[in-house]
Amino acid sequence: MNEKLFLSFQHLVPQHLLSRAVGKLAQSRIGFLKNPFITWFAKRYDVNMDEAQCSNPLEFQSFNDFFTRALKPGARPIDSDEDTIVSPADGVISQCGDISNGTLLQAKGKHFSLVNLLGGDDKAAEAFQEGSFCTVYLSPKDYHRVHMPLAGTLTRMLHVPGKLFSVNQLTSENVDSLFARNERVVCFFETEAGPMALVLVGAMIVASVDTVWAGQVCPGRVQRVDVDYRNHAPAIAIGKGEEMGRFKVGSTVVAVFGPGVASFEKNIAAASTIKMGEVIARVPT
Repeated sequence: MNEKLFLSFQHLVPQHLLSRAVGKLAQSRIGFLKNPFITWFAKRYDVNMDEAQCSNPLEFQSFNDFFTRALKPGARPIDSDEDTIVSPADGVISQCGDISNGTLLQAKGKHFSLVNLLGGDDKAAEAFQEGSFCTVYLSPKDYHRVHMPLAGTLTRMLHVPGKLFSVNQLTSENVDSLFARNERVVCFFETEAGPMALVLVGAMIVASVDTVWAGQVCPGRVQRVDVDYRNHAPAIAIGKGEEMGRFKVGSTVVAVFGPGVASFEKNIAAASTIKMGEVIARVPT
């Protein structure tokens, strides 16, 4: 499929219907359905099963279980320095840098609105104006659990319904405001360094987006859901490097930091390959 045809397909296909159909297949536990799918996928995308707790793809009860597989202890060391900020996921850094004039860089020549990314909430966006961000794209072969870049306490979770465009490089370069248009789950945290938000962006054929405290957040809800966790007892505190969510068929995470929270390492730039737990930034002293 050439690029123009692929982009046209993105606009014309019933995105949610197709994604839900794939989601049903992905959760099937019927052997003759799941096993060929898992075997094909692992070979097609050269999935490294040696680092997984369960190394036999056919022992997983469903494709979703295979896709969100746990790793062996120590497979992703978490940098332990107090001032470091680590990658929330395996993948490729799509873009990272400063939030300038209320916008984030999506691709060369394309920016999108911070307010729109955070669900249209001007007040919530104020805490991140002139801050920084890092967008990590998870490819099909990657580990698909999302972890905390910094230790933090959950203050709010917002589910924003939206489109389900693919989130690869081609769509990033051609679909305006891609990450602020797709369905997404915005998780706000307070850290010792300042405010942080992790935006888990849905995409075409993503079966679901889950968090460790709420389980499956989407799909299943067609209306916007906004939950305040500031007075939750006990407080939902998650340590640096601990799991906070996962994608069942993967997508993109946008980590957003308040001003003065993150100073990115010199080697962190667009197209950099990163592993969860590796240093992407430091908290300025």
